Amino acid sequence: MKAHRRKGHHLTNGTLTKHWTRFWMHHAGLSNFGRIATRLATWCAPPHKARVYLAQMNPKGYISASATIYHSDLRLGANIFMDDRVVIFQRKNGGRVELGDRVYIYRDTILETGHGGYLTIGPNSSIHPRCQLNAYVAPIQIGCGVMIAPNCAFYPYDHGLAPDRPIIKQPLQTKGSITVGDDAWLGFGVIVLGGVRIGNGAVVGAGSVVTSDVPDGGIAVGVPARVVKMRSDLSQRNLETP
Repeated sequence: MKAHRRKGHHLTNGTLTKHWTRFWMHHAGLSNFGRIATRLATWCAPPHKARVYLAQMNPKGYISASATIYHSDLRLGANIFMDDRVVIFQRKNGGRVELGDRVYIYRDTILETGHGGYLTIGPNSSIHPRCQLNAYVAPIQIGCGVMIAPNCAFYPYDHGLAPDRPIIKQPLQTKGSITVGDDAWLGFGVIVLGGVRIGNGAVVGAGSVVTSDVPDGGIAVGVPARVVKMRSDLSQRNLETP
């Protein structure tokens, strides 16, 4: 009898927790009250990636109360997920940051625009912890369904190297935008530099530095990254395996 009561008590607590979370997520958003509501909703929620389900409870998605938004042109799709300590920052003349539907940005990632650059991330893409995307001078454009592993960095700009002035006073320059095609996958710690297109469905191995284009379906590794095979070759080889 006591065991039955304990089970019923547990179910009641679970139901109350769900109602509590849903109630406050209904009011969540970027307003002051919305940020307070988000904090209250997470009192009973599990941490980190286990909170992704919260983004489905509100078309405005889930934006952690500890995320820092300092940007005048932030455009958010439906049901986005923005984890703890994400920073979205705009420097002088920074262009828009646009996140498509169901984009997931995990903790300690920084999205930054400045000097005419802008940043777009397509629907269903995920940026994992501690990534740095600095869209200065030229844009960073990330497609749909892209997976970017932790500790990746995107820099479409550089400082000049003229010998007659300190590096800090050199003008910013660029070789062009960074574009990542749909369904691409970048491994841990990849660095992507300006003037580069990573094609649809391409894979870049962990620790690589991408300084030139990777074709659709290509697999690139190394410093600098070189295409070592095509995913289509792997598919054909698998089909031929008895």
